Amino acid sequence: MKLAVQLYSLREMAADGPSFLALFPQLKAMGFDGVEFAGYHGLGAEEIRKALDDAELVAVGAHVSLEDLMPENLQATIDFHKILGLHCFGPGGAPHSDLEETQETCAMLAEAYEQVQKQGVTIYYHNHASEFAPLEDGTIAIDHIKQACELEVDTYWLDCADVEAYSFLLANKDRVHHVHLKDGEGLTPRALGDGDCDLHSVIKAAKELKLPWLIVEDETLGQGMDSVKKGMAWLKKKLGDAGLN
Repeated sequence: MKLAVQLYSLREMAADGPSFLALFPQLKAMGFDGVEFAGYHGLGAEEIRKALDDAELVAVGAHVSLEDLMPENLQATIDFHKILGLHCFGPGGAPHSDLEETQETCAMLAEAYEQVQKQGVTIYYHNHASEFAPLEDGTIAIDHIKQACELEVDTYWLDCADVEAYSFLLANKDRVHHVHLKDGEGLTPRALGDGDCDLHSVIKAAKELKLPWLIVEDETLGQGMDSVKKGMAWLKKKLGDAGLN
């Protein structure tokens, strides 16, 4: 199981294209083998791909907007990400405040998912906690969403929604594309190992699902690379202790 990082974790350190690309060799030196994108600072796909190759990193995913998945934009979205070496991407959230809005979102996701599958591409949806709140008919948004596309399960937000991560991941094993490993105390993000999330069960589930990547995300503010580095050190030790390296 290889380790990647969601680049949103380092948003405070990337003010422009050059500072964004400068993160890549630092992350490789830290021990990451892949990155997940959440924006490109106006850079072209070819320039980003070269920086990835130079740093010996691979792209494992990308957060895109619903607009990027609309029929008139979908092919350009596919083409851009294929240059990066990516065959998966998806929204980091989408409207789901009530049943009607959820159904509208899911209809768009399902249509895009059907179209990209024809080109060997997958769409996934990244959850927060609100997708687990009851809608007016008693259902929850995530159960609609997982029928429309695959899932990138953010396990910190599962914890915030009082959903046990291990059980959820195993119950939805056929729809889980990626897992975000993230820590926190209540609604306060922490570096990996500094919060009270059950990270061990998440790692165990990822192993049982035979996921090729475990994606670290760190939402702490004002700590940047130091917090990611601290969490990576904790994670590498835990993976080593569990014999998962």
